[in-house]
Amino acid sequence: MTTATPAEAATSPDGPSHGAVGWRFGTVALAIAVAVGLLLGYGAGWLTPTLTRPGDTSAEAGFARDMTTHHTQAVQMALVAFKYGQDDGITQLGVDIATGQQGEIGIMQTWLRQWHLDPTGSEPRMAWMPDGEQFKREGGLMPGMATKEEMDKLEAARGHELDILFIDLMIKHHLGGIHMVDAILDQSDDPQVTEAAQRMKNTQQGEIDNMRSIRDRIQ
Repeated sequence: MTTATPAEAATSPDGPSHGAVGWRFGTVALAIAVAVGLLLGYGAGWLTPTLTRPGDTSAEAGFARDMTTHHTQAVQMALVAFKYGQDDGITQLGVDIATGQQGEIGIMQTWLRQWHLDPTGSEPRMAWMPDGEQFKREGGLMPGMATKEEMDKLEAARGHELDILFIDLMIKHHLGGIHMVDAILDQSDDPQVTEAAQRMKNTQQGEIDNMRSIRDRIQ
């Protein structure tokens, strides 16, 4: 039995097409990095306690709960892109988005524990957003989130097809996330929430610009 070399494994049609980034940053390493990002997010959340606690029906609590769900789908999409993408720029984005947003999930879940609130609240999803009812009428999905059919298609895609589909879905996802961030920035005066939300917006806008550049290059 012949053992494939690292170069052969990286290019094998039966194995993931990660390119140089994927080989350096294996699947196990990414899983560890995502877990570490979550733990670091928990730590960052504890470092910035609030003097007053948002209530169960507050915009801050709604944002933390809904953005956690929103980020969870982004992490899922990013891991698919890392594992099956063809372009090195796409696999690197998979790493960046999965680890970055998992860390932010940790921060938001820490807020809820600091505020003595449950991960799920008494209000309907998106009730904290002024235009939340609009999105409920559009299938119940939060802004920019992929449908089940879109997620199934992404998970079945490979190579260049996956790269393009991932970019299109993630740009839409990030734009929806920025819409949610803008909503909390308009409503909240909690410094830890607004500072974290602004960082999310800046990061996601930068990733959108990067994805558009990659799309122009590979389409």
